Amino acid sequence: MKPSPFSARAVITGTLLSICLACGALYGNMVIRGSYMALDFSAAGALFLFFLLVGVLNVAAHWMNPAFALRRDELIVVYIMLIVASALPTMGLSEYLVTIISGAQYYATPENEWATLIHPYLPDWIGPRSETAVKWFYEGAPKGSGIPWQAWARPLAYWCVPIASLYLVMISSMVILRRQWVENERLIFPIVQLPIEMTRSVGDGRSLPQFFRNPVMWAGFAVPVIVSTLQGLHAYYNFIPGGQLLTTLPIFRNTQSLIFRLSFPMVGFSFLINLDIAFSLWFFNLVAKCQRGIMGVLGITSTEKLMYGAFSEPILAHQGQGAMVVLVLFGLWVGREHFGRVLRKAWNGDPSINDSDEILSYRAATLSFLGGGLALIGWLWATGLPLWAAFFTYLVAILIFVGLTRIVVESGVAAAVGPMIAASVVTSAVGSSVLGPPGMVGMAYTFVWGADIRTFVMASAAHGLKLTEHLGAGHVRPGGPQNSVAGRSMRPLFWILVLVIVVTIAASTFTILVLSYRYGGLNLNDWFYGGGTRAPFNYAADNLNTPTTPNLWGWLNTLIGAGVMSLLMLARHHCLWWPLHPTGYPIAAIWLMDELWFSIFIAWLLKLFAMKYGGPALFSRARPFFLGLILGQFVIAGLWLIVDYFTSMTDNRVFWI
Repeated sequence: MKPSPFSARAVITGTLLSICLACGALYGNMVIRGSYMALDFSAAGALFLFFLLVGVLNVAAHWMNPAFALRRDELIVVYIMLIVASALPTMGLSEYLVTIISGAQYYATPENEWATLIHPYLPDWIGPRSETAVKWFYEGAPKGSGIPWQAWARPLAYWCVPIASLYLVMISSMVILRRQWVENERLIFPIVQLPIEMTRSVGDGRSLPQFFRNPVMWAGFAVPVIVSTLQGLHAYYNFIPGGQLLTTLPIFRNTQSLIFRLSFPMVGFSFLINLDIAFSLWFFNLVAKCQRGIMGVLGITSTEKLMYGAFSEPILAHQGQGAMVVLVLFGLWVGREHFGRVLRKAWNGDPSINDSDEILSYRAATLSFLGGGLALIGWLWATGLPLWAAFFTYLVAILIFVGLTRIVVESGVAAAVGPMIAASVVTSAVGSSVLGPPGMVGMAYTFVWGADIRTFVMASAAHGLKLTEHLGAGHVRPGGPQNSVAGRSMRPLFWILVLVIVVTIAASTFTILVLSYRYGGLNLNDWFYGGGTRAPFNYAADNLNTPTTPNLWGWLNTLIGAGVMSLLMLARHHCLWWPLHPTGYPIAAIWLMDELWFSIFIAWLLKLFAMKYGGPALFSRARPFFLGLILGQFVIAGLWLIVDYFTSMTDNRVFWI
């Protein structure tokens, strides 16, 4: 029998690296203020640490004694832990959690009237109550004062309830969806192709994996390394030219700007996806840009105020949200046979349905999904939302999470958000006057986990479950024989995910509090301690100062987006010649796609030429080059953070998206 991939040394290694990632990513964006390494689905910090582990530490261990080196399946377990950990320290949770739950107290002024609009409706347990503790958090504690842990203990303990509930829902939903996405629809999961290749020949008797002996990969690796090195050196010596990877072109009478940004990782990820998906991503973004321009020239606009996503044009945001709803519902319809089997297995334990290769049984996953959802709805109700609004908000949030996860695993868009956030959808649909002051204040606290969702545990869990194919689990199709390959079970992975979530949240929260009281949050990161903290309460205050009714124009545009998406879906499934993949439409108008469309276009064009003039053979030979583009950018960004740490340099950002 083969040894288990869930060995003690693999779990310990993954736990230690997850702690390093949590603390390092926060120190990097708060003190050094350099490249963001845990901001997006790309999991830059995870890949940087994994590169050091696979390409340096594991090679050294193999050289000393082959028995010391981690096997391929153990390395994959470590990477699964790292991508889950990557979703937690910054935008995924911790950096918003600690700042937002204290922001309503600190940023209240006579001008914004939060003291009368928001403070009376704050639950006593939702944030620290000590004015001194909050003041020191943002401005720094006097020397020798220490950290007032007692002020934070109670609210953070209460926040464990929605966090645990949300992540239980996210993981269990991916268990339910894994077989449909991985085995039935065969989505390609571009973001995990790099770690798969990095570990492919580990354990074949050679100390250095084949991936690291490929000169084509190193050629791609060198491109971002050279460009980013020039950028990094420019911060130290201004006579060294920094690489310029961004320019803009004003269009539509200067009402819009066309952004040309070259992102090496996005070029790499986009080269791995299907041509029709890549085409739809940049094409629909340009269509959305033209829509904005035409509406700007004609004076067509909406006075509605939205947050995040496609906030700059509410009309397109609602259309994108309608498309997102159809994307998720259509996916459920396509997978109805699989979901029927899941329910039969969960309800009566149908022995003909196999779930032995999942990290949770279908019964446990279904109960976890339902139980976690009820707990989260109860939490939303306790924060001030009416019960029906709590259910509506939860339903919309999960729909957005599932839809965005589907887009990421299918299209490889490593930096994306949904077209709208749950708070905006619900407030627009029913009006703030219906929710009332307690409801709007409760809605503000959903921004901790459901607003700026550039990364979250559901997407990390989806990628992690895809990687279990490479653990020798012997996945079988529904109705097939019971899994008995090497007697190996995937069940321990669930508890490993729980472990890494707990450890990463604890380490990141501890790091944030220590750094905040040492330096003062206002001296650290402008967004997380400033605009990102004020945004939820500004949104609530605006809607309370000017109560709104149901936005019928929003409902209409949501239906228009849903109708267009339905036609795209039908055309895709019934017309073989149809060139537009529907995946690009829901996120066409988000601001991140405005930044990334050009990189996706470059990758699409290069792959089009490769497939036309060289076929699959040329694509296979070129593939390592584009994987090198991804790895090179993340490695050099991590190395510059280390250099800047030792030199005390700040604001030397060589990588963003």
